[in-house]
Amino acid sequence: MKYNWIKIKLFEIVEFQRGLTYSKKDEVDFSINVVLRSNNINLSKNDLDLSELKFINPSIEIPNIKKVKKGSLIICTANGSKNHLGKVALIDSDYNYAFGGFMGQITPKQKLDSKFLFYLMISDEYKKFIKGLSDGANINNLKFGDLGQFEIPLPPLQEQQRIVSILDECFAAIDQAKANAEQNLKNAKELFESYLQGVFEKKGDGWEEKTLGEFCVFTQGIQRDVKLQSETKGENQVRFLRIVDFTQGNEPPRYIDFPGDKYILNTEDISLVRYGASTGFVCRGLEGALANNLFRVIPKSKKEITNDFLFIYLNSPVFQNVIKESMNGAAMPAISFGLIKDIPFPVISIEEQQIIVRQLDTLRAETQKLEEIYQQKLADLEELKKSVLEKAFNGELTGREVEV
Repeated sequence: MKYNWIKIKLFEIVEFQRGLTYSKKDEVDFSINVVLRSNNINLSKNDLDLSELKFINPSIEIPNIKKVKKGSLIICTANGSKNHLGKVALIDSDYNYAFGGFMGQITPKQKLDSKFLFYLMISDEYKKFIKGLSDGANINNLKFGDLGQFEIPLPPLQEQQRIVSILDECFAAIDQAKANAEQNLKNAKELFESYLQGVFEKKGDGWEEKTLGEFCVFTQGIQRDVKLQSETKGENQVRFLRIVDFTQGNEPPRYIDFPGDKYILNTEDISLVRYGASTGFVCRGLEGALANNLFRVIPKSKKEITNDFLFIYLNSPVFQNVIKESMNGAAMPAISFGLIKDIPFPVISIEEQQIIVRQLDTLRAETQKLEEIYQQKLADLEELKKSVLEKAFNGELTGREVEV
């Protein structure tokens, strides 16, 4: 640290203010009284998200000390998820909004630049400090007394402003590079999806259509109470396949007594999520007995349709758009056999199916390579942000860091 920098604890250089408390009956659909809550701080970007506001009765008089002030920071002091604890956003305008009881406001004193403090409070050092306060204990709230012990480097005000200017320029360049990488990543995914959509929309010469129900058999999985599931495989038991086994892939396996061949999925077979948040998700690659929130989808004849082609079809817009339309406005979206049995299905030869599968497999492999490149680029940019912040608060910032 430079000779003219000092170390100081947060409580010595800022003022803390707790948020406004109100009851559920005070909430209304709309009013002039707006209250910011934890969800109004974007966790990944550390900025204000005003897309969902909470309104309370206009007859309530909100003290000015419970309203956000331009140049202050709001902080999440209580949340059901520890990941959100301590997240901050800089108040960049005079919003005349209150901040709620699970929030706090940090106002820098004269010797501390608010943007300098903001950058300090999105640094790895700050995140480690917050993690240390709540690690190993069931703590989901922050006390200002504890938060005030965070020790910060404090250079002269003019040096703070120089550092902020460099960080602003550097972060703007990083954010632009991230936006470019994210767009390229989106383009790579859309390339595959566009080709997939074209396969079934353009159709080939001589293609005919029947319905999905004419080609496939749908079997609903089986219900098994948690008490009948075991964490270790016993004699005559099979793995019990749940939605999370496909969507998350890292869940400890569960086992149940063999329920009969009707409910067994082989690794090459296909299943479909019937209801819930993942409705329409196409599953493949695991072996075991299906839970009742999954459909097994089996071709009636392997001479007419291959599992590989069926897998492609179920992931295509022809099928997935039907699912999306049925989910619009549904409290609990669900797939029934009646919903999907009449969806058109192409009648083409096994040879044509295999050609389409090979073409899509080749394109998918190329697309995945591009996705890996762009994902790595995004990860590298995040690491660059951390590195720049670390240099800034060690007094090592030169101004050349803006080259991304």
